[in-house]
Amino acid sequence: MKKKIPIFRSDEEAEEFVAHEDLSNYDLSGGQLMQFEFKPKSKSISIRLSEELLLAVQKQATREGMPYQRFIRQTIERAVAQK
Repeated sequence: MKKKIPIFRSDEEAEEFVAHEDLSNYDLSGGQLMQFEFKPKSKSISIRLSEELLLAVQKQATREGMPYQRFIRQTIERAVAQK
């Protein structure tokens, strides 16, 4: 039986744990995929959407656990990368 990940009070505690523990001994099934944005955003655009589409986008972004503008940006990035 795998151990549960402890709750950390700081980033430093988490870093110390990861540096010294064998994570294969722990249950990581409750983890969530995180995406970090490192590139600075230097341009701004304005776009008109129907209220229904905006509400649908905001609802989907909430389901995915992110702000709706980031959701829109990532959707555009995926569409461009597929070409």
